[in-house]
Amino acid sequence: MAEHPRGDDGVPTLPAVAAPGHRRGAHGGVARGLRGACYRLTWLLRLYLFAMFLIVAALVFFVIFAFAVTDRGHGQVVLNRAFLEYQLSDYSGWLRDRVSDPGYWARISACLRDTHACKHMARYVRDPNTGLLLPESQDMFSQRDLSPIESGCCKPPTSCGYTYVNETLWNAGAGMVVTDPDCVQWSNDQQVLCFQCDSCRAGVLATIRHSWRKVSVINIVVLIIIVIFYVVGCAAYRNAKMVENDESFGMARMTKAQPSRFQF
Repeated sequence: MAEHPRGDDGVPTLPAVAAPGHRRGAHGGVARGLRGACYRLTWLLRLYLFAMFLIVAALVFFVIFAFAVTDRGHGQVVLNRAFLEYQLSDYSGWLRDRVSDPGYWARISACLRDTHACKHMARYVRDPNTGLLLPESQDMFSQRDLSPIESGCCKPPTSCGYTYVNETLWNAGAGMVVTDPDCVQWSNDQQVLCFQCDSCRAGVLATIRHSWRKVSVINIVVLIIIVIFYVVGCAAYRNAKMVENDESFGMARMTKAQPSRFQF
């Protein structure tokens, strides 16, 4: 039987045993530490990855849905007006059907009244002759940049031909020809105005469209960050599985490499 080589002091020299994972190099120490932290927690990683997958799927669905239902709808330019006007027919069917529902719109219009959406439209200028504050002229009003709700809910459509008195007070002109149903919906009652007009519904949709587009951009950024965490989680799960597999394999190698106490 072959004898083990002996050192200078006559003690047999045991064969060197490579540590499990040594082939990955010294830089793998940190990775092994991370894998050790996740050791025996693969079930938690699976739960984490499943939850992250659901979040990613929900964000992807919402982003696609938001862009799909807001792909249509833009304000229309009116001659000699700085503000835009809005038509309900310009918007997608799903959004249009929502605001056309009487019960749904009753809650929206009540909210517009309760928040005094048209209250801040009033502007006054001082008359140089009398020193009194008077409502701004129609020319000044025509050059204002109105919000979609102010344009659609707080004044009649320009095509109706109403005579301007102030921002929320308009009188029917002589011989006015009504071609737009919104023209008969207009009322100088400050609790009514054009809150039942299709132009008001379109103004609300224009506001929703703008808000949803901004939220969708934010969601895309969040989605990218979550995908990065998801990829990191997948790598951690894979490493945790490698730890489980390498543990038994490494122990078997060490058992075979260990010299026997009995020599025959």
